[in-house]
Amino acid sequence: MRRIISILLQNEAGALARIAGMFSARGYNIDSLSVAATHDAAVSRLTLVTFGDDAVIDQIIKQSRKLIEVLEIADLTSRDHIETELVIVKIEVGNESLNNFVAALRRHPRAQVIDISAGVRTIEFTGNGAEVGEFLDDLGRVGEVIELARSGTAAVERGAAILAQA
Repeated sequence: MRRIISILLQNEAGALARIAGMFSARGYNIDSLSVAATHDAAVSRLTLVTFGDDAVIDQIIKQSRKLIEVLEIADLTSRDHIETELVIVKIEVGNESLNNFVAALRRHPRAQVIDISAGVRTIEFTGNGAEVGEFLDDLGRVGEVIELARSGTAAVERGAAILAQA
């Protein structure tokens, strides 16, 4: 099962490497990883997406809590949360496919063309993982995707609930 893990950690050199190393040493795969400083420059939020059953996720959380840099960790999957991801896609679209390309963009109102040059359109799109997947599938039917970059999932709990430092 797809799981979203949110971690607050000290914003210091090597902290991310120790988290990634812990995953690697135990054979856990990271499907998506996003990390940046929070409103407190001394603290970073790391959001990762992985796959596993409850026992695997519980083990990941217990192992992560042992790392000195980890201030707090939570599995957001079972909580009411908001998640989003940014994807930037370059697609070759010939003149004969322009109408289909425009129709695809209309089906995805959060898509925006950010560059047009020599038959290549560059589009940005934001949405949850499933929405990004649907968008990429839709684009693949109207032209050739020649390059893409995904930001990784960012997620927070809805409402006033927060992941706070322990």
